[in-house]
Amino acid sequence: MGCSTQEATTRVGPTPLPGSLTYGGKVVHSRYRPGTIVKNTFLGQFGYRVFERYVVQPDGTLRLTYQATGPDFLWD
Repeated sequence: MGCSTQEATTRVGPTPLPGSLTYGGKVVHSRYRPGTIVKNTFLGQFGYRVFERYVVQPDGTLRLTYQATGPDFLWD
């Protein structure tokens, strides 16, 4: 079975978490050029570090495109 076009266009990106720049429907405008990547890092639930990447849209708003979590410490 193949993938339909509608399935590809309805794909949703990561969901903003408490601490995300766009959490709760907040609209953030950037002074950077469209297409610029903006990084955000914060301490999330259970002490995990959350890493996010946003892309500046043509209207100056930020769109969350990447989100990952990892421990907030390094093992030696």
